[in-house]
Amino acid sequence: MKISGAQIIVECLKEQGVDTVFGYPGGTILPLYDALRDSPVRHILTVHEQGAAHAADGYARASGRTGVCIATSGPGATNLVTGLAAAFMDSVPVVAITGQVPISLIGRDAFQEVDITGITMPITKHNFLVKDAAKLAETLRYAFRIAASGRPGPVLVDVPRDIQTAEVLFEPAAEPAKVPFALSGAVLTRIDAAAEAIGRAERPVIIVGGGAVAADASAEAAALAEKLSCPVVCTLMGLGAIPASHPLFLGLTGMHGHKPANNCIHDADLIIAVGSRFSDRVTGDRAKYAAGKTLIHIDVDPAEIDKNVAAGIGLTGDMKTILSFLAARVSVGGDTEAWWEKIAAWQVDYRSKPAGERLTAPGLFAEISAQTTGLDCIFATDVGQHQMWAAQHLKIETPRTWLTSGGLGAMGFGLPAAMGAQAACPGKRVIHIAGDGGFKMTGAELYTIAVHRLPVISVIVNNNGLGMIRQLQHAFFDKRYTACELPAVDFTAFAAAFGIPAATADTPREFAAAFAAALAAPGPRVIVANIAAQDLVTPMVPPGAAINAYLDI
Repeated sequence: MKISGAQIIVECLKEQGVDTVFGYPGGTILPLYDALRDSPVRHILTVHEQGAAHAADGYARASGRTGVCIATSGPGATNLVTGLAAAFMDSVPVVAITGQVPISLIGRDAFQEVDITGITMPITKHNFLVKDAAKLAETLRYAFRIAASGRPGPVLVDVPRDIQTAEVLFEPAAEPAKVPFALSGAVLTRIDAAAEAIGRAERPVIIVGGGAVAADASAEAAALAEKLSCPVVCTLMGLGAIPASHPLFLGLTGMHGHKPANNCIHDADLIIAVGSRFSDRVTGDRAKYAAGKTLIHIDVDPAEIDKNVAAGIGLTGDMKTILSFLAARVSVGGDTEAWWEKIAAWQVDYRSKPAGERLTAPGLFAEISAQTTGLDCIFATDVGQHQMWAAQHLKIETPRTWLTSGGLGAMGFGLPAAMGAQAACPGKRVIHIAGDGGFKMTGAELYTIAVHRLPVISVIVNNNGLGMIRQLQHAFFDKRYTACELPAVDFTAFAAAFGIPAATADTPREFAAAFAAALAAPGPRVIVANIAAQDLVTPMVPPGAAINAYLDI
């Protein structure tokens, strides 16, 4: 049967099980929009293409399925770039479909012509410019396969307008054969070596990163830890892989990590890293990070082994399989009684102090955790101080319920990502957390949330400034504050403009009441939590310092 290229795109989306796409129309992508009108695929019109990309990202992180965003050529396509870069840095499967000027006009500086494949080459796993309508279906299917396989990531497919209108023969896809993952002999040998090293260790620790979440290997990581009675820490991207309430869990590690977690990494004699890329925010001084330790690095991507920190034993492939084999090979860990006594002393020293009647970010996140205990919630953050406070103080119990821009650190990520997560998981309540600075970047997506009645709760941690910039100037620029103070904005009036009820909280009691009311409400809500501009995120490890060298601020 001959159908148009635009209809082929829709058929391929249906083949891939896509139920929702996020996008913004324009001249070169209109044939696809016309085809979407009569399809069962839900289209969510965002306020801005960046919102569409972040929403597709949030959809993918929350659901485990590939997110899809659509934009027209030129500025529509370039507005996707930040969102694609965020997905690329955090290994999130997204397929972006962009319109392009007709093939005959490519290279002629036509209206809204941009070489989007050239622009996005460094921030996608792969991208395509389709020049033959007969290859459109094959290209789209390949794009979805690339996005979701191995180490996930974004793929862009650029489709000229005349390819969308051309009529060609379409054949439904054959059912792909499933090939089970098998460990090679070399990997099995290294697993045996890893098991021997674990058996000798007296101070082991497991660090779990976002790769474990992407691989759905959280249960296997927890099983290994339980078999070894081994402490576990998580990177920013790994939160939720191990329940915060798990007795072996010590918390967040890295620049703003919990002191027991960072101290444990520093003093360990063996580190088992599961799906962590050892970014600079995780390691600090890389030379000191692994000095005197045996490092077992497990990752799906061979390029990550030895890239940032030298691994004594590198294990690459399917993480679920590798962790299961490793747990089976290890009979029991070494004698860790003295190790746990040392860890217990760190935990006692790190007990937080109450803030009294003043509203603080740690206090409000403790309140959110208390009120959401036992509820099916997803937390999506923006980037800045509030992000670090949330990572430290929220109790994230399950995978895919913590969404944050870790690698790119894109301000404005939080609200559209929350929107995408809520669209993907209508049975869960999505709680969006932002600072007042980041919220200003993409806050207009409240319009989209209101139109679609998505019950997202937005908590704006408001200190009338760019808090993390102010903190860095406080710590490293002799308190010479500049370009970090923001005049007050009436966020409640802003929310009301979209028909979303909002509340303001200045005390812990007011915040508790406002959040309880928001949880009980069926639709979207906004809460503005006013905190002091002087509040800092502690602890803090200076860039390039040892992971337990805390800054006195």
